[in-house]
Amino acid sequence: MEAILLFFFILGTTLAHRIALPATKRECFFEDLHVNDKMTVTYQVGGGGNLDINFFLEDPDKKHVVDHKLQSTGTYSTTADKDGRWTYCFSNEMSSITDKEVSFNVHGVIYVADDGVVAPIEREVRGLAIGLQSVKDEQEYIVVREKTHRNTAESTNERVKWWSVAQMILLFAVCGWQVYYLKSFFEVKRVI
Repeated sequence: MEAILLFFFILGTTLAHRIALPATKRECFFEDLHVNDKMTVTYQVGGGGNLDINFFLEDPDKKHVVDHKLQSTGTYSTTADKDGRWTYCFSNEMSSITDKEVSFNVHGVIYVADDGVVAPIEREVRGLAIGLQSVKDEQEYIVVREKTHRNTAESTNERVKWWSVAQMILLFAVCGWQVYYLKSFFEVKRVI
């Protein structure tokens, strides 16, 4: 029984990646799947431009299964209907200037045919594994969002600081000019 539980924990594989995607480029990754294997790709753009990216998934026959255009986040799950190499790509080809930072996870479950008898504890372990994976995905999403918001807050703080310094310099300059100008009103001018 312990061997079966260990086997199912090993079957649910998770790969987390973060890539820097230069402008006008595409990055593709491959997974070799067999019939009835499940694969889920979750992605999020963490930095660069409008935080959008193109994502597509191709089956072994190079037919597009999914095609997400200009999305900042996305999730797609598929069950392989044929053996072969499945390709998923992230494209920044629509951007000519801005590089993007993309973080993504790939979850795979290898299909194991049930012999009709599934222990209740095994069913519970599978459900817990799926729930745990979704919690991990959500946590990674929150970490990326927090990083984006922190960068925005730090950038805004930096701009406010320099704007305050500029205002202070301008205030001292205006004060100095006013003192000089008012002082000239009270000077005695003699005509000879």
